Amino acid sequence: QVQLVESGGGLVQAGDSLRLSCAASGRTFSGYNMGWFRQTPGKEREFVAARRWSGGSSDYADSVKGRFTISRDNAKNTVSLEMNSLKPEDTAVYYCAAGIPLGGGTHWWEYAYWGQGTQVTVSS
Repeated sequence: QVQLVESGGGLVQAGDSLRLSCAASGRTFSGYNMGWFRQTPGKEREFVAARRWSGGSSDYADSVKGRFTISRDNAKNTVSLEMNSLKPEDTAVYYCAAGIPLGGGTHWWEYAYWGQGTQVTVSS
């Protein structure tokens, strides 16, 4: 059974930091793009960050650039998102995802495997 499980979410104050983790099982994703997306009620699923298979390159949404860092450990089949200087507008359910690297990995439809999400709430 292929499964992605996020962890590390919680309630924090503006300016705090959190590290989200995603553990994969049932398949080795070393050859896949790995990404983080987030979603709030009434809004579309938003791209946050991706670590692509090709050359280990990374990409970030403008809203999180300079504050968030994505990393992956292919040997452990995990991916993490380090979030610093959190803002109230970062409040969302965060999802990790894995997809075959046919594109740049910045769109949700490029990903076939998804976790259930972890809630991040940032108070002001």
